[in-house]
Amino acid sequence: MTRIIVIDGMGGGIGAELVGRLRQGLTGSAKIDSIEIIALGTNASATERMLKAGAARGATGENAIRVSASLGDFIAGPIGIVIGNSMLGEITPDMAKAVLEAPGERVLLPLQNEHFHIAGFNPPPLTKQIDEAVQYIVGKIND
Repeated sequence: MTRIIVIDGMGGGIGAELVGRLRQGLTGSAKIDSIEIIALGTNASATERMLKAGAARGATGENAIRVSASLGDFIAGPIGIVIGNSMLGEITPDMAKAVLEAPGERVLLPLQNEHFHIAGFNPPPLTKQIDEAVQYIVGKIND
């Protein structure tokens, strides 16, 4: 079983878009029956939105993220999921540590944040970032 963990907070819009596009990108894959997308939200709204987008199951909060991040072969979400106190404080240092220490491959969207700036990087539009993340994960699964 290949597990894709999608982590998001705030309104869950980025996570929901990732989940929906992953579902769409994996449709028709010979391996579709052995792939599970798990939504981990920092709050109930984010989790619910990712579940509505097609995640198989989901959980909410710091403990859920700390425990479940290690279940994924891939962990996808905004770059803030690996930076403690980011996303307006929704990502705790323990959450970020759990994501960084998880054995799965992290696929991060390089969104700028008021707490940090990625110097020398001009990020493409969010839709292009999500396209690239989905193509990368789908490509790795189908190899």
